[in-house]
Amino acid sequence: MGLREPRRPAAVLWDLDGTLVDSEPLWGVALDEVANAMGRPLTDEVRLEMVGTDAEATMAILARHTEAAVTRAELDAIHEKVLRRVEGLLHDELDVLPGAVETLHRVRAAGVPMALVTSSPRRTAEPALARLGPGLFDVVVTAEDVTARKPAPEPYRRAARLLGVAAAEAWAVEDSVSGAAAAAAAGCRVFLVPGATADGAAPGATALASLTQIAEWAVAAGPLT
Repeated sequence: MGLREPRRPAAVLWDLDGTLVDSEPLWGVALDEVANAMGRPLTDEVRLEMVGTDAEATMAILARHTEAAVTRAELDAIHEKVLRRVEGLLHDELDVLPGAVETLHRVRAAGVPMALVTSSPRRTAEPALARLGPGLFDVVVTAEDVTARKPAPEPYRRAARLLGVAAAEAWAVEDSVSGAAAAAAAGCRVFLVPGATADGAAPGATALASLTQIAEWAVAAGPLT
């Protein structure tokens, strides 16, 4: 789906991992390490299934794949190990995706409110926020801020509410199936970054040729088509 003379959004709501920063491979490194230690390396299909999921779903997929007989406490300990490993990788190896910083600054300069909406815990979101730069987001919604994470609509609805806008008047930028489904269920207009795994997950979603298109369209005037 394309846009002609897009109407200025009330807000732009951004996913983080895979949308603004290239953190998915770093999560993959940590999850590969624990899967190997549990005796069954991850497959490409399992890695794809994990993209965009929250911690509980990711750990459930890991346990199912490895067929490990682990208790809830043991799985929580494995998750903590993954988080510690990811935190270190985020500080040392995180790359910002092309056009992300430029786009965020242009939307901010245009006076359009912005929120970050992520299924990651705040402790792993903060290194990414630091890499993107301070003061870009009016609101940050992380895994700890909601009771139902993506693909439930609560994260996007909460972000819109905190910004004081209607979700239906906001744009959401996503890369994953669960994220696109969450944004669509909240009523947002959904945009998919280049290389998104979410194609087809949100009927009517707009595929971006580049991230900078959001800045070009967000500052434009005209009717929504």
